[in-house]
Amino acid sequence: MRPYILLTPGPLTTSETVKEAMLSDWCTWDEDYNVGIVEDIRKSLVELAAKRTENYTSVLLQGSGTYCVEAVIGCTIRPNDKLLILSNGAYGNRMGVIADRQGISYDMLAFDETMQVDPETVERYLSRHSDVTHVAFVHCETTTGVLNPLERLAHIVKSYGKVLIVDAMSSFGGVPLDVEELGIDFLISSANKCIQGVPGFGFIIARRSELMRCKGVSRSLSLDLYDQWDAMEKGHGKWRFTSPTHVVRAFKEAMSELQAEGGVEARHDRYCKNHEVLVKGMEKLGFKTLLPAAIQSPVITSFLYPDKDFDFKSFYQKLKAKGFVIYPGKISQADTFRIGNIGDVYPEDFEHLIEAVQACR
Repeated sequence: MRPYILLTPGPLTTSETVKEAMLSDWCTWDEDYNVGIVEDIRKSLVELAAKRTENYTSVLLQGSGTYCVEAVIGCTIRPNDKLLILSNGAYGNRMGVIADRQGISYDMLAFDETMQVDPETVERYLSRHSDVTHVAFVHCETTTGVLNPLERLAHIVKSYGKVLIVDAMSSFGGVPLDVEELGIDFLISSANKCIQGVPGFGFIIARRSELMRCKGVSRSLSLDLYDQWDAMEKGHGKWRFTSPTHVVRAFKEAMSELQAEGGVEARHDRYCKNHEVLVKGMEKLGFKTLLPAAIQSPVITSFLYPDKDFDFKSFYQKLKAKGFVIYPGKISQADTFRIGNIGDVYPEDFEHLIEAVQACR
């Protein structure tokens, strides 16, 4: 069932059992689906996000992770509010595009794509701009693979009393964090990332008190986060509009497999080992990483082209023929390609990848 292994940041390689979970059909009105699957997922997500769960809830939303980012931005920022976006890559920049489209007042602190968001710069900005009410940034910026300093940034944002929105699309489920300890008000992620489900929906883990303030704020019908949550609460897992039933069932299986692996810490250890085997092997073959190890996430790794004559398209096709699919680069300042370390993949897969890369050079 695997023509090749996906070494991308999502969609990613899934287990056979996750795929098999999609072989049954489900009725969106049936309690076996809504209560037995959807509500179980919602509860499990909050438990995965925080040791103390009483102040948090979760909302599932159809579409890609960007749909969820747009839903949060469009539902949390009121007409008199102001959003501060911290960006060091394409996905932080996309938040600015969303705010522009929705006519939301915002400022953006932009950092180089190969550096972390700088906490000291953020603190200086907040100390001078009291009109900011919300702060949003990406935890793991998959443009390059840089891991932003979540703990330090969260501490600064909350010390100034701002609402904190974190795009944890490519980190939640694979990098340990606790929304309650960090003070995160809205955490956003997707089914097809570190929890290792398939594409089709995303989710938001929200502080209840802040979510309650979102009633009537949304600029969209289908992306109304509050209405989606309210419908699920009152309907015991019922979605407002047709839900991706097969994908949701697969996600429940993926959640079970995460727990069976040993939870987020164990999965993080595996991803780190995948990254370690990858980098050591690629460096032996003459490739260099884009980022220094100190700011590199275990989620996806960017490599510089080895020379000016390197033909990525040819390299890609040769690797694909040997059973591996990788990602092109996404930055303008250097020629790079990216290799994902997440999904149902293991260190031995990366050992085989290195053999394939050597043969394709």
